[in-house]
Amino acid sequence: MKPFSTLCFSLLILSCTTNSTETLSEILSDSPVIKGNTNYLNSPYVTAGDRVYMVGHQNGSFPDLGWHIKGEMGGIWNHPIKLMDGFDAQIVVANDTLTLNNAIEFVNYPMANMHRFEWPEKEIEVKRWQFVPDGQEGMLVQFEITSANNVPAATFEFIGHTDLQPTWLGEETQMIDAKDQGTFENNKWIVKDTNNPWFSIFGSDRNPNEHDTFTGDGNGASNSLSYSIKLKTSSPNTLTFAIAGSYTSKENALNTYNAILENFHAMASQKKQRYGELAEKSKLTIPDKELQQTFEWLKYNCDWLVRTVPEIGTGIGAGIPDYPWWFGVDSEYALKGYMAIGQDNIVNQTIQLLDSVSNAVNGNGKILHEMSTNGFVFNKGNINETPQFASLIWEIYTWNGDKQFLEKYFPTVQKGLVWLMEENDSNGNLFPDGFGMMEIHGLNSEMIDVAAYTQRAFDDASKMAMELDQTNLAEEYASAAKELALKINTELWSDDFGSYADFLGTDEQAIHLIEDAIVRADTLNKPWAIEELETTKAQIQHNPSKKLKPFVLHHNWVVNTPMEMKITDSSKAIIGLDTAKKFTNPFGVFVTGIDRDDSAGKDFGSFEGSKVFSYTGAVMTLPTGVLAVAENNYGRPDDALDYLERMTRTFSYALPGSIYEVSPDYGMMTQAWNIYAYAIPIVQQFFGIQPMASQKKVIITPQMPKKWEEGAKLENVAVADNTISISYKKGEQGMQVEVIQSNPEWTVQLEFPKSTYEIVEGDAETTTTGSKTVFTSTSQKIVVHQSKS
Repeated sequence: MKPFSTLCFSLLILSCTTNSTETLSEILSDSPVIKGNTNYLNSPYVTAGDRVYMVGHQNGSFPDLGWHIKGEMGGIWNHPIKLMDGFDAQIVVANDTLTLNNAIEFVNYPMANMHRFEWPEKEIEVKRWQFVPDGQEGMLVQFEITSANNVPAATFEFIGHTDLQPTWLGEETQMIDAKDQGTFENNKWIVKDTNNPWFSIFGSDRNPNEHDTFTGDGNGASNSLSYSIKLKTSSPNTLTFAIAGSYTSKENALNTYNAILENFHAMASQKKQRYGELAEKSKLTIPDKELQQTFEWLKYNCDWLVRTVPEIGTGIGAGIPDYPWWFGVDSEYALKGYMAIGQDNIVNQTIQLLDSVSNAVNGNGKILHEMSTNGFVFNKGNINETPQFASLIWEIYTWNGDKQFLEKYFPTVQKGLVWLMEENDSNGNLFPDGFGMMEIHGLNSEMIDVAAYTQRAFDDASKMAMELDQTNLAEEYASAAKELALKINTELWSDDFGSYADFLGTDEQAIHLIEDAIVRADTLNKPWAIEELETTKAQIQHNPSKKLKPFVLHHNWVVNTPMEMKITDSSKAIIGLDTAKKFTNPFGVFVTGIDRDDSAGKDFGSFEGSKVFSYTGAVMTLPTGVLAVAENNYGRPDDALDYLERMTRTFSYALPGSIYEVSPDYGMMTQAWNIYAYAIPIVQQFFGIQPMASQKKVIITPQMPKKWEEGAKLENVAVADNTISISYKKGEQGMQVEVIQSNPEWTVQLEFPKSTYEIVEGDAETTTTGSKTVFTSTSQKIVVHQSKS
C-alpha cells in the first residue's frame, strides 16, 4: 500500500458518496464487529494502519507496554519514531469529573475500534472511536457523548502525552532522542523534538476555550485542550480529534493533520471498502461458523501488520506490540498464507525488502533475521532463513507465474545455497550447522528443521532451475535434495522415541543441553521430563561415542518439519504424527515438548507467562499450524482440522478479532504467521488448490474433513489472472465438487483417489491411473460427482 498522492486523494474525495457530516460510527454501522471479553479490558488492542498505529488497553488507558523498548511499545507510532505515549480525556460537570480510562466495553471492527464509558450518576455515556487512514502519518479519534438529561454547561478536556523518540536500535543510526517542546498554534498543539525534525500535532474540529502545558519526567511533553460543551438528550455531542506526525518536517505533519480532519469521511469509507474486498478474496463458507469467522478476520489481521517506511520499504511486521518491524523467517512462513488469501501486493513488497536489504548487509545470499524500522539489521540471519527463502520464492512463483519474478530472485537463491553448504557444513555431511527456529542456548549444531528446510530448498531450487532452462543445475539440486531426504529419514529418525531427533550432535553437547533441560523441567515441575532426560543422560554416559548422533531431548516442535515438508515416508510419518499429539493442550502444540505435563491436555485457562518475556511453557500457533499441514500431507484431514479447531479456541480469547502469538493470551496480540497456520491447510490442502500459474494450470486435489462434507465453499481464490471458486458437498450419490474459473484460457485439473466419478457439467478429459482419477478441463465451470455404479 502506497501513501496517497495529493491528486489521487482528491480524486478519491470527488468519487466518494459519503456524507461529509457522517460520524465514524455511522460509516461503520454495517461493518463486521466483535465485542470484547470484559475480563480482558485491562489488556492490549491495536488500531492499525500501514504508516501509523496505536496500541493501548481495551479500557481506554495507555499503560506502559512492551519489552523491546521497555514500557514504550504502546502508544502511537509512526515508524521509525514514536509520536505519543497516548492521551487522556475527561468530562467535567459542575465539580464532578469522569476520566475516560475505565471503559466498560471494547468493540473491535476490521479497520477501527470503540471504547464505551458510562457515568451512571450523571446518566452520561461516552463512546470513543478511532481509526488510521491508509497511507497517512496520522489517525482520527472521535468522541460521541450522549446524556439522558440536558446539561447546559460541561467541559471536555483532552491531554496529549507526546513522546517523540526513535524506534528500537535508533542509536545505531544516530537517532538520538531530545526534549520535546510544544507550541500552541491555530487551536492545536504542535510538538517538536528540539534536536530532530520530529513532529507531533493534535487538535480537534472545534476551537478550544483553554489550553495548558504540564511538566513531567523524561523528554516527553503533555499539553491539554479544553472545550465547553452542551449535552442535549436529542442528539450526541461529537468531538473529532486528529493526531498526526512526521519524522521529516513540520509541513508534512500539518498537511496530514489537515487532511485527516477535513477528509476522514472519505478516508474511512475507502478503507472500509478495501477491507470488504479483502474479505471477499478466498472467501470461506463452512459449517463451523466460528472457524469461518476466524479465517475472515485473519485476513484483516494480515493487513494490520503492514509496515511502510518510504525511505526503506514496505513489508509485513511480525507481530504487535513488540515485533512491529521486519523479519526473515516470520515472513517466509506468513507470505505463503498471504498469497493464498490474495494479498499479493504486500507479498511482493516484503520479498523485495528482504532481498534488497539482505544483499546489502550480507551479499552472499544469506537472508536476514530481524531488522528495525530505522534500517538497522539486528540479526543478519539464522541458518534456516536462507533455505526457507528459496522455498518461498518457488511457492510464490507457482501462484503468480511471473518469469521475471523468478529471474529476479533466483540469483539470491543460488548464492544462498552456496553459502549454506560451503560455509555452514564443515564436515560435509549435507546438514548445515547453526541456529534454526529454536532459540535455546547451545542448540546450534545440525538441527532437524534446518535439515528439513534445506532439503526442501534444494528440491524447490531444482524446479526453479528447470523453469529457467538451467537443466544441469536442476539435476545437481535434485540430486542433493534426494540424498538429503534419505539422510534425514535414516540419520535423524529415532525408533525409540517415534520421532525425529531435535539435532545431530556430540555426546558432550547433548550432556550440556540435558543438564540445562533438567533445570528447566525441574523449575516447571515436570517430573516425567526429568526422568526421561536423566535416563537419556545415563545411556549416553554408558555408551560413549565420538561420532555425531541424533538426540531427542526437548521434543521441540521442529521435529515435525520433515512431515511438514513431506520428506518422511508414510510409515514413519504416521508414527511421528501420533507421537506429536502427546505434546498438545486444548489450544495447540507446545513449543518445547518437555514443558508439557499431565494437566496440559485439559487446561483451557489463561497462559501464565513469566514476568520477564519468555516462551517457556508456551503453546503457539506456528507449531500447531505446522502439524496441521503435516497431517494433511499424509491424508489425515480430520486430524488437521483438529489442530485448526484448537487454534480457533484462542480467537477473540483476549483481543476480539485476533489470535495471540502464544495461546491463548500471551505475547503478541496479533501475529503474522497465524495466516500460514490456516490458509495452507484450508486453501491448498482441504480444498486442494495447487497452482502452476506459469502453465496456466490449477491442480485441485480436495481432501475434506468429515465435519465439512455436508457443504464447504471457497470463493475468489486469485491465481495470477485467474480466480478459482470451489464448492464441495455430499449428496445422495456421494461427493460433488464444483469448480468455477474466471479465465477460460486456463486448465483445471481435478484429481481424486481412484473411485467412480463422472462429469455432471462442463467438458473434461478423464483419465485413470493406478491410484487416482483425473479430470482435465478448460471449461469455466466443471461439476464432478461420484456415480451410483
